[in-house]
Amino acid sequence: MSTADSQPTLPLPDGMVPADGPGEPRRHRVWPWIVGFAIVAVLAVGAWFAAEAIARQIVTGVVQDQVRTQLSLPADQQIDVEIAGAVLPQLIGGTLDDLTVSSDDVPLGDTGVTGDVTVNARGIPVRGEPTLSGATAEVALDEQQLQTLLASIDGFPADTVGLAAPNVTMTLDLSLFGVQIPIGVALTPSAADGDIVLTPASFQLGQSEVGADALRAQFGDLADTVLRDWNVCIADRLPAGATLTGVEVDGSSLVADFDVDGRIATDPALQQDGTCA
Repeated sequence: MSTADSQPTLPLPDGMVPADGPGEPRRHRVWPWIVGFAIVAVLAVGAWFAAEAIARQIVTGVVQDQVRTQLSLPADQQIDVEIAGAVLPQLIGGTLDDLTVSSDDVPLGDTGVTGDVTVNARGIPVRGEPTLSGATAEVALDEQQLQTLLASIDGFPADTVGLAAPNVTMTLDLSLFGVQIPIGVALTPSAADGDIVLTPASFQLGQSEVGADALRAQFGDLADTVLRDWNVCIADRLPAGATLTGVEVDGSSLVADFDVDGRIATDPALQQDGTCA
């Protein structure tokens, strides 16, 4: 009958040697260090995003306050700020790469005209000389805002103005033998020499579309009133550093695009309202 002492002793498989067995070095487990490193990495990423959120909130608040102050907007004016990319690396580098600020119903000058304004600025330094790499702006006017703008033009029937993409529409009355005859006019907007130019594209007499020659044949020189271009200067409602580059009817709005001089942040002359010729 065999006993335990008489049984042959088999070697333990590799990796199964007791950690404190005689004559064997202690084998440290690696996986706790991996897990620990992973936890530290997760905490570091979490701290980064927390700091990123705080930095974004601070920059957004500063921009909103500056816009309200510079444009004399009410304290409750909604200002939307979008900062492209991560904010912290840009602050460390000293420049915000791309910043977009927008607000609705912003006063354009002191004439009672308002518009929805969006400004996109690039290369905004956070230290040193505040000169932008470049900027563009967009001003959108709805039908009522456009009527207010056009009411300042002598002889323009602003109260009849409508928007029917791609044109601005209006109605003018021409007198023939003492009878007032309404003429519907579709005007195509464009930009020229800093002005919005409204050019007649088609005409409506009663239920029929007519050409310029037919109007001139019927009304003579009176037809010049509806055949003319209308120049709308808006330079006196915007900073001199903003130059009109394009205009179009987009949906229910007339949208004007501008290039903005990057020196506008430091040059008082560019910050002043422009002038109309």
